[in-house]
Amino acid sequence: MSLGASLDRSSQPLGLAPQLPVEFNPLLPEFIANPYPFYQRLQTEDPVHRSTLLPDSWILTRYADAAMVLRDPRFGRQDAARFFQERFGAGPVVDVYTKWMLFRDPPDHTRLRTLVSKAFTPRAIENLRPRIQILVDELLGAVQAAGQMDIMNAIAYPLPVLVICEMLGVPAKDRDVFQAWSGDVARTLDPIQTPETVARGHAVVARMCDYFRELIAELRHAPKDDLLSAMIVAEEQGDRLTEEELLANCILLFSAGHETTVNLIGNGMLALLRYPDQRKKLAEHPELIESAVEEFLRYEGPVQITGRGTQHDIEIGGKQIKAGERIFTILAAANRDPAQFPDPDRLDITRRESRHLAFGYGIHFCLGAALARLEAQSAINTMLRRMPRLALQTDTVQWRPAFTLRGLQELPVTF
Repeated sequence: MSLGASLDRSSQPLGLAPQLPVEFNPLLPEFIANPYPFYQRLQTEDPVHRSTLLPDSWILTRYADAAMVLRDPRFGRQDAARFFQERFGAGPVVDVYTKWMLFRDPPDHTRLRTLVSKAFTPRAIENLRPRIQILVDELLGAVQAAGQMDIMNAIAYPLPVLVICEMLGVPAKDRDVFQAWSGDVARTLDPIQTPETVARGHAVVARMCDYFRELIAELRHAPKDDLLSAMIVAEEQGDRLTEEELLANCILLFSAGHETTVNLIGNGMLALLRYPDQRKKLAEHPELIESAVEEFLRYEGPVQITGRGTQHDIEIGGKQIKAGERIFTILAAANRDPAQFPDPDRLDITRRESRHLAFGYGIHFCLGAALARLEAQSAINTMLRRMPRLALQTDTVQWRPAFTLRGLQELPVTF
């Protein structure tokens, strides 16, 4: 079955009988394989959906509702500590994640984001372009003669980790360690956890804390010209960053700077390879790469969901939501909302006015969005140029068993 056929909005969603009520259950194997038919049913039948799996929580799937929640200051991150405490109990995950700027409201969010934002200005990111291209060429050069590769292991994983290593001052020799941790970190961000993922989450965050404590100690004695050294200086000044915030946001920058870009490259290449007409168009017109990456973000974004807490009673879509309840906006569903995007299940790299929500919206818009875009543009265009016969080895792909961050286990191709 082609991807286009599998996403026909007129067909019966996979695994759902017509008589069953619509439900949000990202643990189902068929949901992991293809969540979009489930999103379509939620949009059509219950767009402001009270979850039966997540206590006191609502699931929003329409673009307009999601955009409103993400930009409205009445919805914040004030319940992040309670959210992680309920799922993980006491331990490293709660201790670290509740200090991430991602899960803080102003003024703490503003203070933390301002500290690191200089490394992610448009000029700073553009200055990285030559170095990123060198890394892409080196990674592809290492597999060029083989005639086949796993895109995930050959370039999607190593490129973002090499870039963020250099930005933060992490030795490149340690990249494989972080690659091994990335899947467990991704799973900790899912709203539904199992005892196994809780245990693995605490263990991997504890190991990352140990790693960065040692690296921070080294850089205190011998600082370098990198982002982590600059953050250490700010922490030592004592007025912008505490030691705990320094450690926590090192882990955030590394995890966010790696995992989302890995999935953007992998998901984008899979979409291209499943739509040969779009691949041919991009290969013949590489100048379309910017709009192509925006379409990959809309069509199969690496971040599927984000959450907010409600500070006041509010009505959304005729449903009464009480103060203290949680709202989960399904970004991937909003990005396939036919009210916002005509023919939303079709990949179109020339799509105009693609105001997708893949990087969020409002004050928590992804700080590293420009860097992720640049890495994906360089990797994808270079693969198409150097490997014109690129083709999938199999029609069947396996998605990683995480929901919040959606990505492939592997993507084997020949060229």
